[in-house]
Amino acid sequence: MKKVVLVLLCLCMALTGVFAAGRQQDGMAKEVYIAMVSKGYQHQFWQYVALGAEKAAKELGIRITFEGPESETMIDKQTDMFVTALGRNPQGICFAALDKQAQVTLVEQAKAKGIPVVTFDATVDSDIPASFVATDSEAAGAAAAEKMAAAIGGSGKVAVIASDKTNSTQILRRDGFINLMKAKYPNIQILEPQYGDGDPLKSTEVCKAVINANPDLKGYYACNEGSAIGLANAMTELNMKDKLIGIGFDSGKTQIDAIRNGILYGAIQQNPVKIGYEAVNLCLKAIKGESVPKVVDSGFVWSDQSNIDSPEVKAVIYE
Repeated sequence: MKKVVLVLLCLCMALTGVFAAGRQQDGMAKEVYIAMVSKGYQHQFWQYVALGAEKAAKELGIRITFEGPESETMIDKQTDMFVTALGRNPQGICFAALDKQAQVTLVEQAKAKGIPVVTFDATVDSDIPASFVATDSEAAGAAAAEKMAAAIGGSGKVAVIASDKTNSTQILRRDGFINLMKAKYPNIQILEPQYGDGDPLKSTEVCKAVINANPDLKGYYACNEGSAIGLANAMTELNMKDKLIGIGFDSGKTQIDAIRNGILYGAIQQNPVKIGYEAVNLCLKAIKGESVPKVVDSGFVWSDQSNIDSPEVKAVIYE
């Protein structure tokens, strides 16, 4: 009798395992996994986006991976990372696109597999992504233009350096600045924008060349962290403190120190932790079939010597 009971008990345990495996395969007890493909780890900004994403994953009880190429010029490598992530069959993907046009096919592939996509920081020219969480880059560029115009007295020559011509954030930050200047300040001449690939060393050389070629230059606007660090380096090397108004974008110790030391006039500060957190949060909602807004503005603040240590700015910088 004991042997019969033991056999029945073993059989029940085996069937329980089969049913549990079936539920796992059906997705009823499956762990939610979201793959995140960023523009890279080249700047501190992305490390803080990752911190926000990890915070959300922990609070929501899900698993994420966060990866990106070494440089924001590596579009092909980022594309490969996205394809590899798709092959891992995540329930959702968060994506910061390096090329808003060429990478549309990636979100189309995700859609074909029934995997929702949320874009963060930079998006693609497609309505496929369930949501897009980012700074309002056009408005931020316009805000930088207003600060620049006031600082140089509404007239003079200014230069612009961005990372590249392909990702949506750089285009909007550049054009937001230029369009505002053209619309409101006709006495300000804007030089042809230059590009440094977001690399501080390359951006330094680009900025030095522009400054040397334009001795009457009054202002210089840098559209991202690497560009701003390059601008600060160029101004330091050429002894341009108090001779040129430099305005940057994002934080990082080098740029914040440059503001404190009076090398850079100020910078637009994003909220990278919030961007990462909301991307994961929105993606999980999309996975569950919940309605999500198409665009979420993560906000920005202006920082200069007068408020760099204020609670508002301290909350978003990442020295």
